[in-house]
Amino acid sequence: MKLLLLILCVSTSLRETHAAPRPNILWLSAEDINAHFGCYGDPHAITPHLDQLAKEGVRFTNAYTAAGVCAPCRSTIITGMYQTTIGTMHMRSKATMPDSIKAFPIYLRKAGYYCTNNSKKDYQFKESKETWDASSGKAHWKNRQDPKQPFFAVFNFTGCHESGIAGESKYNSVTKNLSPGERQDPDKLDTLPPYYPDTPTVREDWKRNYELITAMDTWAGEHIEALKKANLYEDTIIIYWSDHGVGLPRAKRWLYDSGTCIPLIVRIPGKFRTSGQGKPDTTDDQLISSLDFGNTALNLAGLPAPPVTQGRAFLGVNLAPPRDYIYGARDRMDERYDIIRSVRDKRYRYIRNYEPLKPYFQYMNTPEKGATMKELRRIAKEGKMPPAMKTFMADHKPVEEFYDLKNDPNEINNLAADPAQKENLDRLRQAHIHWIKDTRDLGLIPEPEMELREKKAGSRYAILAETKDTTLPERLGKMAGLASEGEAALPALLKGLQDKDPAVRYWAATGIGNTGVKTEEAVTACLQLLEKEPSTVVRIAAARALLRLKTEEAKALAELSKALESPEQWSRLHAAIALDEADKQALPALPALKKALKDQPNKYIIRVSNKAVNDLLGTDNKVP
Repeated sequence: MKLLLLILCVSTSLRETHAAPRPNILWLSAEDINAHFGCYGDPHAITPHLDQLAKEGVRFTNAYTAAGVCAPCRSTIITGMYQTTIGTMHMRSKATMPDSIKAFPIYLRKAGYYCTNNSKKDYQFKESKETWDASSGKAHWKNRQDPKQPFFAVFNFTGCHESGIAGESKYNSVTKNLSPGERQDPDKLDTLPPYYPDTPTVREDWKRNYELITAMDTWAGEHIEALKKANLYEDTIIIYWSDHGVGLPRAKRWLYDSGTCIPLIVRIPGKFRTSGQGKPDTTDDQLISSLDFGNTALNLAGLPAPPVTQGRAFLGVNLAPPRDYIYGARDRMDERYDIIRSVRDKRYRYIRNYEPLKPYFQYMNTPEKGATMKELRRIAKEGKMPPAMKTFMADHKPVEEFYDLKNDPNEINNLAADPAQKENLDRLRQAHIHWIKDTRDLGLIPEPEMELREKKAGSRYAILAETKDTTLPERLGKMAGLASEGEAALPALLKGLQDKDPAVRYWAATGIGNTGVKTEEAVTACLQLLEKEPSTVVRIAAARALLRLKTEEAKALAELSKALESPEQWSRLHAAIALDEADKQALPALPALKKALKDQPNKYIIRVSNKAVNDLLGTDNKVP
């Protein structure tokens, strides 16, 4: 019924808007950058084309992504749905979408738009063939048959990706045409964040970031010039954005501004401006989520957004009230889990670490290849860390973080324990609790369970959106929170082991291990789980708990070794991580870890198992 109503609305909208000219819409997107542009006040930036676009348009100063990494973000952009609602939150996963959730270009195409994508997708689900007229390295608005047909065209610049900073050949390839005047002197860059050591190696990476952005600016200028040559510049709304923050440690993959605050520039030709929007050389400080991009494109084209979407249009007519908060989520990044949630308003950021016993920088293959990450490891080993760096090189995290971005733009000073911030902290904390409940946060369901439930429910979205167990989201959020509350939560955690849902029991068992408190009741409960619990990932959590309580280690290691051969791939990853975290306790499981390196289709399990094996043997961490 909802789909029928949407089709009727689209048809009505088309009848009403065909008489008026419809704008072309051009999206220019880049990867892995913050707003290191001249128009955003960076004194070192060399970005003349985007600076000019900002002079002719609007520069948004409070634009953010829903995650600090590409694929989860891009799934939110194409659907207008939080990654944690549709199940695309884990990096390199593939969710099934219900019929009610579609990529928004489908609606533009049905309305007569020619839609192209050149060429990155990374949606983490199999999109419909109806999504694009063309999606490839050759896709272009110029290829439409009718030159009068309105178009929606996306072009993605991949040269700013972290691999462009870390990889010598890619960096040289992207920047080869820069003139001497477009190069940077690393010694003169005074914008280096305080959580990095100030060394020549780190400065070289920071310099590369600027030069890759300059190369991207030239690319953007070429696309703008192409519109002008085709006499389409005044017929096209141009929207420039980045998919998340800079591709360096403590930025990409993280929920701080360094990982989620992005440049957003919009130029609207005069004939398409409405309600005072789009005035040249202006700024707009309303809170924007990249979740809103699709709804905005539809609105600018005169089309309604699907009712199911969680985004809001921020340009065009009949706008919903502005956002009060921006929400973000971090989940599995490649081979490592770290469940973190964030809420930000225009001044403050609240972060909830659901796995605080994990260090900020877990060992992950991809970022460890970067020169800055290697430098962080070296400086930490030598004990020469600057104060801001010490916080983020710790072996665990606080349960809550709270930052005043006005006075602390680098988010260094955690004010969660400051009595003067209690009111603001409580306000954002409650916003976070309501959000995970209202959006049905699937990230609190362990990935092995989510994959099993998806097969029964038909889609990941349906797991919580259509469950008959209506209190599950609330119980899940509560138990996940209790899991990091320490010894005081032990009675509630033990009670949580009796919950009817395995996801709740998982957090209860995880929390018992987190307490580190060995009581007879806790040990007995975990041993019972090893014997009777039907869920593999809950048994893994119980085994991990026993290892942390330093009791019944042989039984715990036997369970984890067995789980390394589970038919559930993400349970195998959970088991490998538990053994890797156990350090020398895991030595009796060494044969099982070695076996996990062979005939293993999941590269992430190989990476973690290899790390564990090398640590146990005292060899170098050479990851296949």
